[in-house]
Amino acid sequence: MKTGKSRILFLFGALILLLVFAFPLWSITLYAPQYPDGITMYIWVNKISGSTESVIQNINILNHYIGMKYIEPDTIPELRYFPYVVIGMTVAGIVIAIVNNKWGYLGWAVVLVILGALGIYDFYLWTYDYGHNLDPTAPIKIPGMVYQPPIFGQKMLLNFDARSYPHWGSFFLGLSVLTGIAAFVLKTKNR
Repeated sequence: MKTGKSRILFLFGALILLLVFAFPLWSITLYAPQYPDGITMYIWVNKISGSTESVIQNINILNHYIGMKYIEPDTIPELRYFPYVVIGMTVAGIVIAIVNNKWGYLGWAVVLVILGALGIYDFYLWTYDYGHNLDPTAPIKIPGMVYQPPIFGQKMLLNFDARSYPHWGSFFLGLSVLTGIAAFVLKTKNR
């Protein structure tokens, strides 16, 4: 029965990974005099949305003035293939739980950490591209100014206070990793 606890714990971790479809992974909020309550963009595993229907449109209008590219979720390939990665990891987790192998538990958690780190790096590359590769014909040009929002934390971009933080989806991703590691430790102790 003791080894059954590690299996159930691991299966729980593999299944809660699917909650990244129900909650955003990250949020970026912009505060400014014209947006005192802030406008928030949510980054999901499969889409980009806003706190209201017009947020993406408003951000794209602002981006136009400073020469940033438009945010067009349909053109971002990661939003099409990341869901398959999550589903693949969940299915792999279910198979590993059936096999009930402690090294499988640990390996799955390590792969999930690596995939999460690669996702954050990819996010950094996108923000770098959007913030640095500006249209030279933009109406507002400030020499040397870049508009890359922070990956984590707060940064002033002209009169905008940009705040970027993990959201609930990242919490569930992290919880999946922790339950995978906990299942490995529990199974190792019960051998």
